[in-house]
Amino acid sequence: MTNNKPLKDVIVLDLTRVLAGPYCTMILADLGAEVIKVERPGVGDDSRAFGPFINGKSAYFISLNRGKKSIVLNLKDEKDREIFKQLVKKVDVLTENFRPGTMEKLGFGYEELKKINPRLIYAATSGFGHTGPKSKKAAYDMIVQAAGGIMSITGHPGGPPTRVGASIGDIIAGLFTAIGVCAALYQREKTGKGQKIDVAMLDSQVAILENAIARYIVTGEPPKPLGARHPSITPFEAFKAADDWVIIAIGNDALWAKFCKAVGREDLIDHPEFATNAKRTENYDKLKPIMDEIISKKTAAEWIEELDKAGIPVGPINTIDKLFEDPQIKARNMLVDVNDPEIGKMKVAGNPIKMSSFEDEKDRQPAPNLGEHTEEILKRFLG
Repeated sequence: MTNNKPLKDVIVLDLTRVLAGPYCTMILADLGAEVIKVERPGVGDDSRAFGPFINGKSAYFISLNRGKKSIVLNLKDEKDREIFKQLVKKVDVLTENFRPGTMEKLGFGYEELKKINPRLIYAATSGFGHTGPKSKKAAYDMIVQAAGGIMSITGHPGGPPTRVGASIGDIIAGLFTAIGVCAALYQREKTGKGQKIDVAMLDSQVAILENAIARYIVTGEPPKPLGARHPSITPFEAFKAADDWVIIAIGNDALWAKFCKAVGREDLIDHPEFATNAKRTENYDKLKPIMDEIISKKTAAEWIEELDKAGIPVGPINTIDKLFEDPQIKARNMLVDVNDPEIGKMKVAGNPIKMSSFEDEKDRQPAPNLGEHTEEILKRFLG
């Protein structure tokens, strides 16, 4: 298929491994970049050894590295170091997610590499960033979820510290790095110069705290976990229907009036304790049992159908298996096939960035075997 994607002709030299960095380069690949994944001889990306496995191959690795190319280089070997330098001359972007200082110890920090290629965009993703007193500390997803404050507002009141169910410490940092790369590519078109991008997982967690920071600034009280409830919009949470849980999100007073009419409780519309969102939030403890009684009278499916018709935001809590049958997810091409020559077809998450300039393909190229493209890349770039 012809590549008419926005990052066509952008070449990424990808030194990243596990999740944050590979998630970034997966996005760049989905947008048309050619990603050359540099891996350690004999071992490769650590995630090649992470389960679950299909016929001995890591499904985890495949899901993050589909469509990339793999070459093997030992950056401590003189011959391979020279090859690496020659590749740096030819690429647009270099990504790495080592602990800060690692690339400098190898002699390949940004200050050295920009001498080789002044147009190089050097994107570094790390736990705590390349500056500050904690810069050199090791970090994993749960470390930054905890340090970044999000675990302190996740879970149910009085419960133990709770990690967000997906690795958002890594994933959000990968997203911000991809945004930085795209912005740097655009700026390079104007200046002709590359630059260094420094994205910290910790910074990225702080960046997504949204109203938790605002609430602390206004009240002086650290926000606490509220379960499946919005902190400042009411009612806006998970409710137990007759058979299952359902999400009902009443985001303004007009929706509140619609909801009250839909459930036959017009008396609540102008009730002095519930007439405005501020009052409903203030009197949450009084409103909650009323809502629970109303919602318990019908099944989740019945409420979804009825409230949908009334224009009330409502929806199910899907388990992962239900995503595969959800007609909206199918229509948006959000579960696509990777066609692996050894294990056959495997479903992975699709690209959420839909663009009119190119068709969103139904499948993806396979993840590379370790070193699969070494000969091809060396011949093509270094002759």
